[in-house]
Amino acid sequence: MLSNGLKALLIISLAFALGAGTSAPAKPRAKGAVVELPKPADKGKVSIEEALWKRRSVRSFTADKLSETELSQLLWSAQGTSEPQRRLRTAPSAGATYPLELYAVTSDGIYRYDCRRHAVELVKDGDYRQSLSDAALGQGCVRQAPVSFVITGVYARTAGKYGKRAERYVHIEVGCAAENLMLEAAALGLGSVAVGAYDDNNVAKVLGVQSDEIPLLIIPVGKPA
Repeated sequence: MLSNGLKALLIISLAFALGAGTSAPAKPRAKGAVVELPKPADKGKVSIEEALWKRRSVRSFTADKLSETELSQLLWSAQGTSEPQRRLRTAPSAGATYPLELYAVTSDGIYRYDCRRHAVELVKDGDYRQSLSDAALGQGCVRQAPVSFVITGVYARTAGKYGKRAERYVHIEVGCAAENLMLEAAALGLGSVAVGAYDDNNVAKVLGVQSDEIPLLIIPVGKPA
């Protein structure tokens, strides 16, 4: 039988052989990597009435990151699937054309929400909050928030059915989705603010979206400072 001292020596030797104790350089994550989110809750501790009373525009946040559960609930509230059989979502959409896309700009990457899988897809690796803040005319709340949600719209999806009325319908829809998200934030004890002052082209560049996908609203979210 091996002595305790010899066992310890073998464990240390194996650790060094496997590279334990050394930090490998971080590898960039692949664009398009998909992260499944926790299942959203269908019942909370705060009523819709309480959330309405609590919701205020908050522009100063702590450095605390949001949990995966919080991120999951917020994304679902804005554009999640609420009736899988008919693929209906939490926010109403004219003719169920669903022109909106939803992004989360965090300290470690930009993610696009996939409502069908309730997952996020990595669009860009890295912290783009400063770039998004610059595109939003230097607003500190965008730079400071642990996550800023960006809602974009593809008018063509709705125009195919409603023609010239599409733009109005898309704008109504983004208001519904945004209010869902901000009320959910209030219910989770988080702060949020709707940001409409930004350069459209620069926000689009930060997200890396195509020319037919238009930024419509930025919503920084975090724990109130």
